[in-house]
Amino acid sequence: MAVKYIPFFPNTLEGQAILNNFVRTRRFLAYRDNDKVVTQIQRGMPLYEATEREQVGNDSDNVVLRGDCISSCAWLRDQGRTVDLVYIDPPFASGADYAKKIYLRRNPKVAKTMKEAEQELDSEELRGFEEKMYGDIWDKERYLNWMYENLMAIKSVMSDNASIYVHLDYHIGHYVKILMDEIFGEQNFRNEIIWKRATAHSDAEFFGNNFDTIYFYTKSSNYNFYSVYQDYEQSYLERFSRQDEDGRKWDSGNLTAKGLSGGGYEYEYKGCKSLWRLPLESMKKLDKEGRLHFTKNGGIRSKVYLDELPGMPAQALWTDINAVNSQANERVSYPTQKPEALLERIIKASSNEGMTVADFFGGSGVTAVVANRLGRKFIHGDVGVNSTQIVRDRLIKAKASFRILDIEDGVRLFRNPVQTMDKLKSLIPGLRQEPDLDAFWAGTVMDPHDGMVPVYLPNLLDPACRLLDRPMMNEIVREKLPDLPDNTKRVIIYYIDSIDLKELETFIHEQNATLIRVELRDLKRVLDEVIINDEATWHLEEVQKDLLKVWQVTIDSFLSDRVLSCINDYNAKGKAQAENKGMKYHPVTVSDEGLETIEWISLDTTTADSKAPWHSTTEIFIDAKGFVRQNGINTDKLWDGTICSDERPLRMKIRNICGDESIFTLDEE
Repeated sequence: MAVKYIPFFPNTLEGQAILNNFVRTRRFLAYRDNDKVVTQIQRGMPLYEATEREQVGNDSDNVVLRGDCISSCAWLRDQGRTVDLVYIDPPFASGADYAKKIYLRRNPKVAKTMKEAEQELDSEELRGFEEKMYGDIWDKERYLNWMYENLMAIKSVMSDNASIYVHLDYHIGHYVKILMDEIFGEQNFRNEIIWKRATAHSDAEFFGNNFDTIYFYTKSSNYNFYSVYQDYEQSYLERFSRQDEDGRKWDSGNLTAKGLSGGGYEYEYKGCKSLWRLPLESMKKLDKEGRLHFTKNGGIRSKVYLDELPGMPAQALWTDINAVNSQANERVSYPTQKPEALLERIIKASSNEGMTVADFFGGSGVTAVVANRLGRKFIHGDVGVNSTQIVRDRLIKAKASFRILDIEDGVRLFRNPVQTMDKLKSLIPGLRQEPDLDAFWAGTVMDPHDGMVPVYLPNLLDPACRLLDRPMMNEIVREKLPDLPDNTKRVIIYYIDSIDLKELETFIHEQNATLIRVELRDLKRVLDEVIINDEATWHLEEVQKDLLKVWQVTIDSFLSDRVLSCINDYNAKGKAQAENKGMKYHPVTVSDEGLETIEWISLDTTTADSKAPWHSTTEIFIDAKGFVRQNGINTDKLWDGTICSDERPLRMKIRNICGDESIFTLDEE
């Protein structure tokens, strides 16, 4: 449950723009559930406890937050922090699920595999499977209500001279722009940037959609903006066809002031009389520096050197930044990953060194990585554990300092909300589908006394459903209960978070006009009971390496029920698809040792306290081909099943290939 609710702005929202205050919004966008948005906006942002998971380096201003946008903004407000630039790349309401390709590593226990890996590394097909990372499945009205709250939350932590860039596409961008006009003011709209992210699409029935849209707004008329430059087009570069003896390319420039308003300087220089743009002293200086070009017709022009030009001032059409392709060095195999060049342009244009850049849908971490490289502070937020791990590893490689905090909002379930929703119904004992019931109900369970009992499960993909409050309960008792079959005696309502339960029970007693009993249940208790930690066996010993004594941990075996479950599900689907096509299916398999399901290992030599923030003394990351990246530095070594530390390690953290992390206390043998 939230500790408290923090207003979006210091004062109450009386007089603030909310959706149903706008005739054009109500008329054209046809929002549903406006009462929920208004109620939640007036209540404020839920503030939850934040637990520090890891400290890297000494800079506590840089923060990686695992939590949704609104709760992350509530934490920032409570800390008294503001941000100077926001870039967000939220879901596009495209109706798609996004999956991550997960690869099994090579098992270092098998010598044959090690030899074959060295000889056939480029040709060997990697064994892998897919896992959903997040879903972009929304109905339009709920998406817009959700975006409205997110944008209000973001605005509440923006400094007075801050800017915001919202990256969307054709599915929903035009609707969101109307929201941004309302929230930030039409007068603070600066640009609609078109980013050409692909060269072409072979769409047969319509024009190819090969671009995204980025909306650039500021909080006020006083904002930071600095010119950034694009490369010149080839047709412009071809004009610089002449060159000096030293090879410097140049084009001639006009020095006359004829036709210019404001006059000029009339004099004769080396036999050429004209109205010039510059005084005689400046003309002599250019001549002395060899920057004048005397034409065959007796005219005088300047030499404009190509290597002195910064480029073409960036326009709102960006065609010079390519998407991240499969061979790019910056690729981290994250769905919808954006190129570093895109964020570099935005960050340079709208911030100075030392300012704070935030991304509350941080994804692959490109905003944080580029901000750090450019000397800015960064705040990375995302609800998915995969995002937190990817940005952490990228920042470690970049030698950044930062803290990792978990927002304890009750929705950090499994690895991500999509996976949890896929599993949720199977966790409710006896739950079965009832096609005749409204889609609001997840299904029913049978009770010997009450018969069929409808069950409601909150949609974790929609943050508005996570809080069970009076508007939600009002919808249930006034709309959903009366539509249930006449013989319904009881319903079960699961919730993630709620307002005061006594207040809700009083409301139900007063407003429920049916004879149906309403039972409230905490969904977190169900999920907590099914959490199964990974298991590992190892041995720790002091060994001699390169004339030095070091502590070596050797991993003997590793077992992850979740990884095995994901592989089994993947194999079952693959087998069914292969059989339908009359083909033989080759399943993904795991060895008895299970070491190929390990992606990353870290040792902590500072404390054995399992609840203390993690301090990574040394760590290794095993890439998809089995090579080791040690402490952020790539090596040409294949993993041998060990990790070493100069000091005696007290704790070990292992991350499996799906992203789960488990902490083990190390005992010396």
